[in-house]
Amino acid sequence: MNEFELIARFFSRPPRSASVHLGVGDDAALLAPTAGCELAVSVDMLVGGRHFFADADPWKIGRKALAVNVSDMAAMGATPKWALLAGALPDDDAAWLAAFARGFYAEADAHGVELVGGDTTRGPLNLCVTILGEVPEGQALTRAGAAPGDDVYVSGALGDAALAVAAMTGRIRLDDPSLAAARVRLETPVPRVALGIALRGNATAAIDVSDGLVGDLGHILERSRVGATVDLAAVPRSPALARKLEGPERALALDCLLAGGDDYELCFTAPRAAAARVAAIATACALPLARIGAITPGSGLVVRDEAGVPLATLPRAYDHFA
Repeated sequence: MNEFELIARFFSRPPRSASVHLGVGDDAALLAPTAGCELAVSVDMLVGGRHFFADADPWKIGRKALAVNVSDMAAMGATPKWALLAGALPDDDAAWLAAFARGFYAEADAHGVELVGGDTTRGPLNLCVTILGEVPEGQALTRAGAAPGDDVYVSGALGDAALAVAAMTGRIRLDDPSLAAARVRLETPVPRVALGIALRGNATAAIDVSDGLVGDLGHILERSRVGATVDLAAVPRSPALARKLEGPERALALDCLLAGGDDYELCFTAPRAAAARVAAIATACALPLARIGAITPGSGLVVRDEAGVPLATLPRAYDHFA
């Protein structure tokens, strides 16, 4: 296949939304944004050997390639709408491409996202998605609104994606059921779009946990010019990770929980007076929301262990250049 045949075969289908006036197949897409909304735009890359294993299921890669971008929309309280896909591919493996496309479109359909363009070339496996979403003007969640006295929350549970990587690379041992559950979190993350939308007007700041709680909450603290105290015991974790935290592999388990990344849960802040509304949102979204700490004056993050003693050092968040 040449590149145009590849695009036509695997990544072209008629638009399913009236907001797409012209989609794949021209020099640019023509889109019709909703009146009264701002556009939210984000881009992410997944690089073979860096972000996923070489033998990873292409269907799961397709889903995740879009899911990590949809998660950025969730963190902004935005509704994901349109995506562009650029890919460097080592070859034109039709079976791999078909599975990847099915996974990508499965994630797109789950969130009402239209693929409206992109590009492809031969090269080391590298997948880059640009996503556009909409949020009512003035209602976007950002990293800059946290204030002293706000509570700090996180959705779901943290650390299992990193735990899966640690097990798959031989750095930690997991029983088969625990490894299978952790791999689901690593390979098919679930963007918290409904939560992000529900947090409009309730959260003061938000971010998705892609590079680890320590680093991502740190971005909120830096942009909001505040500090925070987090209680380790309150940070939600799976039973498998909880067991590792209580044993000889605690140090590695702690790294997974606080700095592992790839969780794609939302970390957000909200005024103490909003606690009842946050609880109602948790019920409406059928998603656990755990209060893990509070915003403080000043700067920096303090994590207190199970005895209330601040950790002397915090694990380092994921760094793409480390």
